[in-house]
Amino acid sequence: MAVTVETLEKLERKITLSLPVDTIQNEVQSRLKRLARTVKMDGFRPGKVPMNVVAQRYGYSVHYEVMNDKVGEAFSVAANQAQLRVAGQPRISEKEGAPEGQLQFDAVFEVYPEVRISDLSGASVERVSSEVSGQAIDKTIEILRKQRRSFAQRAMDAAAQEGDRVTVDFEGKIDGEPFAGGKADDFQFLVGEGQMLKEFEEAVRGMKSGESKTFQLSFPADYHGKDVAGKQADFLVTVKKIEAAHLPEVNEALAKSLGIAEGTVEALRADIRKNLERELKFRVLARNKNAVMDALVAQAELEIPKASVQAELERMVEGARADLKQRGVKDADKAPIPEDLFRPQAEKRVRLGLVVAELVRANNLQARPEQIKAHVDELSASYEKPEEVVRWYTSDRRRMAEVEAVVIENNVTEFVLSKAKVSDKALEFDELMGQS
Repeated sequence: MAVTVETLEKLERKITLSLPVDTIQNEVQSRLKRLARTVKMDGFRPGKVPMNVVAQRYGYSVHYEVMNDKVGEAFSVAANQAQLRVAGQPRISEKEGAPEGQLQFDAVFEVYPEVRISDLSGASVERVSSEVSGQAIDKTIEILRKQRRSFAQRAMDAAAQEGDRVTVDFEGKIDGEPFAGGKADDFQFLVGEGQMLKEFEEAVRGMKSGESKTFQLSFPADYHGKDVAGKQADFLVTVKKIEAAHLPEVNEALAKSLGIAEGTVEALRADIRKNLERELKFRVLARNKNAVMDALVAQAELEIPKASVQAELERMVEGARADLKQRGVKDADKAPIPEDLFRPQAEKRVRLGLVVAELVRANNLQARPEQIKAHVDELSASYEKPEEVVRWYTSDRRRMAEVEAVVIENNVTEFVLSKAKVSDKALEFDELMGQS
């Protein structure tokens, strides 16, 4: 029998489902009989509970299950027969006035949209590139040296300067009253590295061991401590110890300490270049991929299913709660997180997902097995034991699905770049990596 599909608005559709009452009743009786063979009830031996007792105890729940199953089956058959791509779950409601011996239900649901992508030759994409410079390698070496620095106490009459580690006691007051977190003894920080607010660092810079000083400090309006944000405090600070930093020399000893088997500075620089180039490649790819996706969505026309957006919103809210829980926030699973905070991003994700899926389908851009393997190998290459990382990926279907999704996005990126109007732009290494 042909299925009549009613269009309500945009992507919303309605179909009416009919089920014979006899079919429902027969299935309920069949399930109750199967249940009676195993059910345990006080006063009866297993398998000897009378049917009327079983029906009285379990009839409602079994009837509810049967209705759910049969209506679900009927909807699935009807949707397949009408060749509908259903987005989300249907809303089912029973209709009144059904013919005798029949039950009727209205199923209201959304379908996936038709995605129309304009000629990609009309899209404009800026493609960036960059190179690892000698300066970037030098900067990385300086970071590695700082991570391995040692400290030696300065003379009592030496003043604190940039890069020194100072040990201080301090106490702050707002309107003459102490505040939470405003007092500490034997507190250490490095001058000039932004660990403390600028006014605090400026006050300590130039002080000597044993000296005390009072100064005013204005907490920024966006300071993480909400009780003091935007307020002015008076601080008393006493310097107890000043230590000068000593950075290791750039030599064979440093190279060996960093795991360079050859133990030469040249090999160290080559290893750093290799690692930076790997990271740079991923950054360039991510930047160009985002540009391609923005251009692709701009070339597409489609409605987005509300059900898909809602499902994405729920995933994002749960992700936010999981993040709060990981940070140690109490009752994170009950935290009130407004869905509307994520709505623009959820809509963008759903829209992009539908457009990408259509482009992949129409142009056979699915991930090939050799591409997936190559990507896993590349992700694993920077680890000490790549083969273990490869096993970590390949042993988990979810992780492999994530890899496949990335490969598909890469295929889409290459395809769009081959069709679109591309303008190339070279960026400095630091600019692309977001370093200061």
